[in-house]
Amino acid sequence: MRGLTISAHGGVEQIVYREDLAEPELRADNEVRVRVRAAALNHLDLFLLAGLPGVSITPNWVLGADGMGVVESVGSAVTSVAVGEMVVINPGISDRTCEYCLDGEQSLCPRFGILGEHFPGTMAELVVVPATNVLPIRAQTDEAEAAAFTLATLTAYRMMVTRARVRAGERVLIWGIGGGVALACLQIAKLIGAHATVTSSSDDKLACAKELGADDVINHAGVDVGKEVRARTGKRGVDVVVDSVGEATWTQSLGALGRRGRLVTCGGTSGPMVTTDVRRLFWNQWSILGSTMGNDAEFAAVVGHFNAGRLRPIVDRVYPLADGRAAFERLAQAGQFGKIVVRID
Repeated sequence: MRGLTISAHGGVEQIVYREDLAEPELRADNEVRVRVRAAALNHLDLFLLAGLPGVSITPNWVLGADGMGVVESVGSAVTSVAVGEMVVINPGISDRTCEYCLDGEQSLCPRFGILGEHFPGTMAELVVVPATNVLPIRAQTDEAEAAAFTLATLTAYRMMVTRARVRAGERVLIWGIGGGVALACLQIAKLIGAHATVTSSSDDKLACAKELGADDVINHAGVDVGKEVRARTGKRGVDVVVDSVGEATWTQSLGALGRRGRLVTCGGTSGPMVTTDVRRLFWNQWSILGSTMGNDAEFAAVVGHFNAGRLRPIVDRVYPLADGRAAFERLAQAGQFGKIVVRID
């Protein structure tokens, strides 16, 4: 089996394309085996490549969380999908037995894990996952878009809809437009009917965001975004800030947040430690909301939007599997606008 692997942590030089990997087999009656046609990169893949606390890999570890393909075989208990169906893969896997899973909150499972990080990933010809982690898509779907869809859009949907509860007419600030989650948040904001302001250090990316429906843009290079947002809103601030950057942007995010505002975060790409003036937190009655991936109901919701054409990811570039290292190099350089995809078939 062909696949994109690492055997040690480090930089992109650790990535090896192999053609001699063992094929994964069904291990339980509730699993499906998917012949992967395309997979997509996330910043998580770079973090895994560099090494994550508490996460260990074995040699010839297959990379990748996002993916799509065709169901090749199913366990005896599987009735939700059939052999030959085209599916997208939800990379978040839970044990289905804990109190959170039984309450329908799979991403809160104490044993929650992600493909490519805790389990072998999607950047190979075959992957085995629980049947609950795949949903059918239309046969004529663009394969690169399908591969690029799940993790970023599921994450954005939970942040915007479930956690921050964005409503029509509210003002939303989205940091770092160009990444998959930020672009999905922009699409969801416009689907809801919210006013969306986006930031980037690239004027080209901001121009692309305007074409996608952004109402206002800020080049955050050398600018205090909090002060800029207050100047543009008559000191009112925004209702929701989407911040996955962390240390470098946190203070500015709070500066942009209006009374009764909500800050929702799914990561800290610039660093994990942030500082908050608790007096401003209680006086303005802010809500600080964490969010990770999504649950089964949210997965079904975003795939429904995808199949209906209401939510579609922006694809930056597509690389063949053998050139997977080049795909990682592009992601590491942060020059992309949208998702980077690796085509496997």
